[in-house]
Amino acid sequence: MASSNVSSALQKADPDVFAILQRETKRQHDTLELIASENHVSPAVLEAAGSVFTNKYAEGYPGKRYYGGCQHCDEVESLAIDRAKKLFNVEHANVQPHSGSQANQAVFLAALNPGDQILSLNLNHGGHLSHGMKVNISGKWFNVAQYGVSQKDERIDMAEVRRQARETKPKLIITGASAYPRIWDWAGFAEIAEESGALLMADVAHIAGLIAAGLHPSPVPTSQFVTTTTHKTLRGPRAGLTMCKGDWAKKIDSAIFPGLQGGPLMHIIAAKAVAFGEALRPEFKQYQQQILTNAKALAEALMKHGYRLVSGGTDNHLMLLDLTSGHADVTGAMAEKWLETAGIIVNKNMIPFDQRKPMETSGLRLGTPAVTTRGMQAAQMPTIAGFIHRTLSSNGDTKAVEKVRSEVRELCDQFKMPGE
Repeated sequence: MASSNVSSALQKADPDVFAILQRETKRQHDTLELIASENHVSPAVLEAAGSVFTNKYAEGYPGKRYYGGCQHCDEVESLAIDRAKKLFNVEHANVQPHSGSQANQAVFLAALNPGDQILSLNLNHGGHLSHGMKVNISGKWFNVAQYGVSQKDERIDMAEVRRQARETKPKLIITGASAYPRIWDWAGFAEIAEESGALLMADVAHIAGLIAAGLHPSPVPTSQFVTTTTHKTLRGPRAGLTMCKGDWAKKIDSAIFPGLQGGPLMHIIAAKAVAFGEALRPEFKQYQQQILTNAKALAEALMKHGYRLVSGGTDNHLMLLDLTSGHADVTGAMAEKWLETAGIIVNKNMIPFDQRKPMETSGLRLGTPAVTTRGMQAAQMPTIAGFIHRTLSSNGDTKAVEKVRSEVRELCDQFKMPGE
């Protein structure tokens, strides 16, 4: 069913939801999306995600379902698996995880027992809550030690990782982050894991698109497990993907179903197949390169305005802006609100060794995937940096922020959303 027909049906059947959807469409069009974990999918991915596959139960795996009528589910899931394996050059891929967190949980269920030791990146230094935070199931079920970045250069301190691995003897070492702007030393982690007798998992949710395009080193050769979301830089539907060495395939599949999930979301798996297919095309690498080019241009423009970036810049799609340098009295929460009013969507974020609480923070996380999807290039990044600087320097002044808002709308009108 074409998306225009879907909209027409929704408008007639539920004008309230339709109106909200229209408002959200306009919000996305009229704002600069700089949240590093967000992106704009193609019309093809959106159409697949809203397809008739949403009607179908398909518990099990291709060729081994617990329901009848799954022949086309088998076709699209097998296609998604084959494309994922080719995209990441991995031995086994399971496309059923509903989210990145469940992709991670599959590894925990397959490889660990409650009470086992994990070593992962500190959330305040760029880690992720599903890597062992006490409020998360990963922190409730396992003992967790955390490594961090060096106070000297704000890059991962590999000597400290090695020391902690020797001291805690983890069953699993987790790499990957939600807010780390530098290249990962996968080989270094693999060496430490081998020394300590640990398994190694890489959560590449943020950098999956860069890895798929060959613009960031891949952890696949050195890690037993690689997990990711399928949105963010990969530009697919909001969901997860768990990959592993072939000898872990059966345990991973059993962990996802029936261990963690029931029926897979076949409409989202269809959308994953589309997104993986898009990522296998030559133009996807060009897109990922533009993300990197834009990120460096934005970082340089912000630093020219006097802002300090954590670790001094970025190697990937994101950067962390330290508000304590230049705007000491402004919290991340305040800055996020002012910028949203100006039409610039970011998220407050802890910076390493932050003295503020997680709901306040001393930093902002910025990323370039979504604005790159809209066709913006390095030439637009100084303009965006200027918008950010004027907004923060105004201390939320209504007139100043509204002036920026007007200019943001003008810029957004020059760059179409996918499908427009």
